[in-house]
Amino acid sequence: MSTTSPSRAAASPVTASPRARDNVYSVTPAAQLIIKDVGEIHSRLLDHRPVIHGETRYFIKEFEEKRGFRELRVLENVKNSISETNDPVLPKCIDTMQDQLGLVLKTLETANHTICRLQKQEQEHAKSGAEKAGHEKLCARWEAFLKEQEQRRLEVDEEQRKAVQRLREQYVEINRELTKMASF
Repeated sequence: MSTTSPSRAAASPVTASPRARDNVYSVTPAAQLIIKDVGEIHSRLLDHRPVIHGETRYFIKEFEEKRGFRELRVLENVKNSISETNDPVLPKCIDTMQDQLGLVLKTLETANHTICRLQKQEQEHAKSGAEKAGHEKLCARWEAFLKEQEQRRLEVDEEQRKAVQRLREQYVEINRELTKMASF
């Protein structure tokens, strides 16, 4: 603990001395003992680092003792099972993969050839003007269909709204009749 810290010096009895030019505050020996005691009390009451470090070390020690070499045994078991799997299974997998890889490659080449052929046909059709005219006609029919569907939707919505209104009126009328009957 430093006896020249401003917070400690401000709280302790201070006397001016000729050496005050070097040090702003001069502390008497009695005040130094008090400051030292206050520092020790502060460190014991408010500084919990030593206690926390001790508890942490104790926890780690207990954890390691209780767990022992369990992780090491688990890792050894995993290593053994991998070694056992690698010996018979890995060569079989490699052989199967090499056999099947040729078939997959042939299938991919066939698919690629088919796709290239379809792309060429599509490009040829795109160049023809008749295709464009047919496409435009189809788009116009589609737009007309969408407009007709929207018109029908609006009609159905209007019929639904009217039906709901009729039902509301009917239920209001039934409610009035029930009220009249209940008052008799």
